[in-house]
Amino acid sequence: MEPVNANDVEWVATESEQMRFRRKKLGAAGGGERIGCSLYELDSGDAAWPYHYHAANEEALYVLAGEGLLRTASGEHAIEAGDYAAFPTGADGGHRVVNDSAGALRYLVVSTMAEPEVVRYPESEGVGVMVGGAPGATEREFEAWFTEGDARSYEDATSADGGG
Repeated sequence: MEPVNANDVEWVATESEQMRFRRKKLGAAGGGERIGCSLYELDSGDAAWPYHYHAANEEALYVLAGEGLLRTASGEHAIEAGDYAAFPTGADGGHRVVNDSAGALRYLVVSTMAEPEVVRYPESEGVGVMVGGAPGATEREFEAWFTEGDARSYEDATSADGGG
């Protein structure tokens, strides 16, 4: 495989009430299949994904430039260029990045790309299920997002009338 230069990969912007960031999917651009890598950039006051953790995939963060705040299961931590953090699967790997500084924050996130995957958002009781493509994949066979309160029993979910 040939090297990919980050300057040749387009930024993709994501914005919602809870997050705003730019991202370059370097792993996908470089042909990665089992290892993902994304370059993130957050302007002052912006935040990445809501606090979450993964059931199947580990992630790691390396700060390239700037300063910010990393929230983990163990608390809040100031981060700056040169800092590295690993996020194992499960609740102990929960994390969120916020740029609480005056300048831009730029960092890499590297992850395994296992699937199927379940992503949990404990504060909103949100759950995401992905089959046929790990987080970061552009296409999947199936994905669903719901809150824990939407869950049904096995019998309801598999009944001929759909539990209704």
